[in-house]
Amino acid sequence: MKIRITFIGLLLVIAFLVLAGCQQKRSAVVIDHKDKEYQKDYTRPLPPGELALRKIADPSQIPDYTQAFSDLDGLLAAINNSLNFMAKSSSKKFYPYGDITHEHAVRSLRELKILVASGLSPRQLNKVLRERFDTYISVGCDSQGTVLFTGYYTPILDGSLTRTDRFKYPLYKSPDDLIKGPDGAILGQKGPDGRIRKYPSRQDLQNSNILAGNELVWLDNAFEVYIVHVQGSAKIRMPGGQIDTIGYDAHNGWEYESIVHKMIADGKLASKNINLKAMIDYFKAHPDEVDLYINKNPRFVFFRFEKGDPKGSINEPVTPFRTIATDKNIYPRAMFTFAAVDLERPVGFALDQDTGGAIRAAGRCDVYMGVGDRAGELAGGTYREGRLYYLFIKPDADQTAGNDGQ
Repeated sequence: MKIRITFIGLLLVIAFLVLAGCQQKRSAVVIDHKDKEYQKDYTRPLPPGELALRKIADPSQIPDYTQAFSDLDGLLAAINNSLNFMAKSSSKKFYPYGDITHEHAVRSLRELKILVASGLSPRQLNKVLRERFDTYISVGCDSQGTVLFTGYYTPILDGSLTRTDRFKYPLYKSPDDLIKGPDGAILGQKGPDGRIRKYPSRQDLQNSNILAGNELVWLDNAFEVYIVHVQGSAKIRMPGGQIDTIGYDAHNGWEYESIVHKMIADGKLASKNINLKAMIDYFKAHPDEVDLYINKNPRFVFFRFEKGDPKGSINEPVTPFRTIATDKNIYPRAMFTFAAVDLERPVGFALDQDTGGAIRAAGRCDVYMGVGDRAGELAGGTYREGRLYYLFIKPDADQTAGNDGQ
């Protein structure tokens, strides 16, 4: 399928993505095709039943991790979050992943935690990692390992627990008639007759009173509500000054669709200069057009209040530049990864702890970039090709002395 790169890029970048350290320069490609037609389809699905990872058999194809070991800030905390998830009995239903059992995955994280905390030099750490761990590479969008990296973040917005003349645009909690399956999948809406049918789309929800009484918090800008829907979490600054965290709880079961290409096609925005600020500015000047465009995306998201930091899809806190989001239908939850991609701020090692509405197929990866405006700027400017690797302890590797598991 032929795709215009500016449309796909904008779909997956800025506030409309989700919901994102060049140790090997040859693996990172800056995409700058402007208005040229581009054939690569980053959302190309894998054949049914196929996984996204392939074990690297040739040692010469394994990345050099030395530079990544020079920056380990936040990595141990992220590993601990993954171990917390893997300690829950519910995590076992997601394994085995290929030939990786749950026990093998947990041991890999424990051994990596010990290695990261060992105090060895980056050169020594690289040597140990290459000798004791198997490296798997994502097949990417083209079976050659090409993965598109984008970014996402947590905005800080003004809001209120009650509706006022200023705060009149609600974010909603999950309604009682929204039915999920045992694995969390959205089944639909349960009617008075007990039958389950497809939940209403965004437009139907916006144009009805179905969700009345489920308001969680009120914002002062309709487009900011949509930003939160796409990013999946937010920090809300209340009138009294306290800041509360809201996080993703569920959605209405519809697929995510971009609104950006429609705005460009309608001449509302210039494709070469599109960014989050431009879109915010446009809708501030044209508030009457917000619903016209956001209703092009039928997915509607529900939220809940959370304590502490925003959480990913494994229900553990996300860590700036140490958490990535991938398609969990084809990638293993909570695992240790290496992102070989040239970003403004290097990523290097990260944990696969989240997912997103636009993050589908083996050719997509979203990097969590933190909280606030600066994180939003970084997320909005992230659109690079790279390679994505996963690391698992070799089955015959000796147990590390002193491994206490946590």
